[in-house]
Amino acid sequence: MAIDPLDFTGQSVLVVGGSSGIGNGIAQAFRAKGAVVEVWGTKPDAGDYHDVEGSDMTGLTYRHFDATHPNSIDNYEPQSDKLDVLILSQGTVLYKRGEFEMAGFSRVVEVNLNSVMAVALKFYPLLKTAKGRLITISSTAAFHATRGNPAYNASKTGVVGLTRTLAEAWAHEGIRVNGIAPGLVDTKLTKVTTEHPERLANALTSIPIGRLGTPEDMANVALFLASPMSAYIVGQTIPVDGGLILS
Repeated sequence: MAIDPLDFTGQSVLVVGGSSGIGNGIAQAFRAKGAVVEVWGTKPDAGDYHDVEGSDMTGLTYRHFDATHPNSIDNYEPQSDKLDVLILSQGTVLYKRGEFEMAGFSRVVEVNLNSVMAVALKFYPLLKTAKGRLITISSTAAFHATRGNPAYNASKTGVVGLTRTLAEAWAHEGIRVNGIAPGLVDTKLTKVTTEHPERLANALTSIPIGRLGTPEDMANVALFLASPMSAYIVGQTIPVDGGLILS
């Protein structure tokens, strides 16, 4: 009987930012493939996500954790001695030129980039023990300008570079690091576009495949990157964008 390379039965998976949106879609995809999945979110309790669009906590273990809070990562004690897959999907954005103020710029970079490094370092020993996989979630914003969001752009560009560098540094220890760069995905962070018909129509004209991405689209690539099928892929960030950045 052939072994299913996408069978994650018994493997431990942590999705930071897995309480809603892309992260939640990834978390549920791994759960459906047999993994034991923990998600981190910033609300006090899993029940607080009951009415949040794009959130399904069924079968997931939830931990209230703000990776940007001072000393939070330093003081965290992992509950296991190994981790098979770490997904770093935390992210935020500020609109109405909020990222052109230093307070806003710093906040976005702290969430989108600094906390990614902090969590990666915290779980490095567990990933090393398991010869695990680390997957970052950046954005296609890393490959073009985003006029109103300098912090979002800079931080996501930074994640792409961080992915390459951690991959090279840790590959010899059996840790594979890769990333996903989503295009325009229908989540709460993109409502500024998706809830305005004219903006949405304009956005769709720039996507050759003609539709928005979904969390499931991202999850399928995450499963691939965590599986033996991608065993020789190291340090790459895969755009998953329906062709958005082709022109």
